Amino acid sequence: MVIGRAKQHHYEVRVRWTGNTGEGTGSYRGYERSHDVAAAGKPTIPGSADSAFRGDPSRWNPEELLVAALSQCQMLSYLAVAAASEVVVVDYADTATAEMVTHPDGSGEFTSATLRPAVTVASPDMVETARGLHDRARELCFVARSLDFPVHHEPTVRAAG
Repeated sequence: MVIGRAKQHHYEVRVRWTGNTGEGTGSYRGYERSHDVAAAGKPTIPGSADSAFRGDPSRWNPEELLVAALSQCQMLSYLAVAAASEVVVVDYADTATAEMVTHPDGSGEFTSATLRPAVTVASPDMVETARGLHDRARELCFVARSLDFPVHHEPTVRAAG
């Protein structure tokens, strides 16, 4: 797989709070956590806090978005190394989970995440190679490499048919 030379990339998103109920943040219970996450040319994502923190459970929260980004990154890295290794992936689905702790002072952090990708390849002779590609994808995933907590992998691979 040809990687190329080092490059700097820039990403820009806009987050706008939409939860002012008329009194701003005059009290902790007096405002909504609703907000919009937007980027040029993309659909807006309705966001809020986790319902545990007075958020709207029908909207995406930052914790879910972090886990989604991790899962997406791993999948895209895996598909790239599969293509480079001539492993034909015909289906990929992941159920990703993560654990977070909060502290009495209001701070908190993620302590671990687990990805459980279920991969289907085109033929039985690709299964073993496909299993081994998960480690390489983990090494390449930009998001996982940027996190300060362990990311565990519990992949399954099967042949189509």
